[in-house]
Amino acid sequence: MAGRFAPRTTRAALPHQAAVPGAAASGAGASRAGASRRQSASASVSAPAPASPEGPPLTREWTPPAPLDLRLVLGPLRRGPADPTFRMTGDGTFWRATRTPAGPGTLRIARHGDRIAAAAWGPGADWLLEGLPALLGAEDDPDAFVPRHRLLALTRHRRPGLRLLRTGLVLESLIPSVLEQKVTTDEAYRAWRHLVRRFGTPAPGPTADLGLHVMPDPRGWAMIPSWEWHKANVDAKRSSTILRAVRVARRLEEAATMPLPEALTRLQLIPGIGPWTAAETLQRSNGAADAVTVGDLHLPGIVGHALADNRDADDEEMLRLLTPYEGQRHRATRLILLSGRIPARRAPRMQPGNIVNL
Repeated sequence: MAGRFAPRTTRAALPHQAAVPGAAASGAGASRAGASRRQSASASVSAPAPASPEGPPLTREWTPPAPLDLRLVLGPLRRGPADPTFRMTGDGTFWRATRTPAGPGTLRIARHGDRIAAAAWGPGADWLLEGLPALLGAEDDPDAFVPRHRLLALTRHRRPGLRLLRTGLVLESLIPSVLEQKVTTDEAYRAWRHLVRRFGTPAPGPTADLGLHVMPDPRGWAMIPSWEWHKANVDAKRSSTILRAVRVARRLEEAATMPLPEALTRLQLIPGIGPWTAAETLQRSNGAADAVTVGDLHLPGIVGHALADNRDADDEEMLRLLTPYEGQRHRATRLILLSGRIPARRAPRMQPGNIVNL
C-alpha cells in the first residue's frame, strides 16, 4: 500500500546516507552562469540545455501554494530503507534516481523556508524539473475530500502537508509492485535492490557516496537471465509478469495520462497484473485519489477496524465502508494508515520464502 505507515522521525544518517558536499546549494549559484530563466512568479528553471552527469545541475525553485510535508508526499516512492533509487539524507534532503522519457536523471529536493529548491542531473534533468510541481502534489486536490468520520477529520487536521504525488512514470512503480505480489515486503525490497544494483546504472550527478542507481530500461529488464531472477528470490510467475510488461512498456506508459478507469484497464490487460498491482502503480504514477487497493492481506482489516471496529472486514466490507469517499478512497486509506489506528497483530508474521537454494 502506498504510504502504508507514517514516516519515521529524523535519526542519524547511515554511512550511505551521508550528505553530499554542496547538497544544499540551489538557485542561481548552483546553475550555469547566466543560464537561468524566469518561468513563473513562484518558480525558476535554468536554461533547458541538458545537464552534464558530472557538471553543474539544472536548478529550479517552486513555492507550494499550501502546506507541504516532503516526507509524506515522497514516502510512497521509497521501496525499503536501502532503496537504490531513493535516499533521504540527515539534513532532510531527498534524492531520487529514475529513468525518464528523456533518459536517466537524478533529482535532489530540499526545503528552503517556504520554497522548494530542486537540482537535477543527467539527460532527464529538464524533464524532472518540469514535473517537479506534479511530483509534489500540485495537481492533487485535497479539498475534494470531505471527512465523514471523526478519525479522518482529526488525521487530516494533524497532517495538513499530505499531498498525493504524481510521477508520470508507470513502469518504475509497476515493476516493484509486481515484485511485492504474494511475498513479504522485506523479500520484495531485497529483490528490488539486487536487480537495480546488478542491472541498473549509477545515477548521474554527485551520487557516488549515496549509492544511487537508475533502474534498467525495458530492454535491460528483458535481458536479465533466468538465474538472476532466481538469485533475487523472484519466482517465475512474477518475473514472467515483468517480462510481459516491459515488452509493451510504451503502451503501459500511456496509462499515466489516462483517466483512472481506462488506466486500470490498460494495466490489467497484462496477465499477472490484477487490481492490487494496478492500483498500487497508479497511486504513484497518476496521483489517483480513488485508486483503492483491493486484494491486500491487511488493508481491509485496518479500514474495518478504524471505521467500524471490525478487524475481520474483507474487501467487500472495506469498499462498503469507503463508499462515502467515492472518488477519494485512496486518500481515505492513506489517512487511516497515518492515524495510527491499526489493529494489534494476532497471528505470526508471514515467513519469508527462499527459492535460491531450490
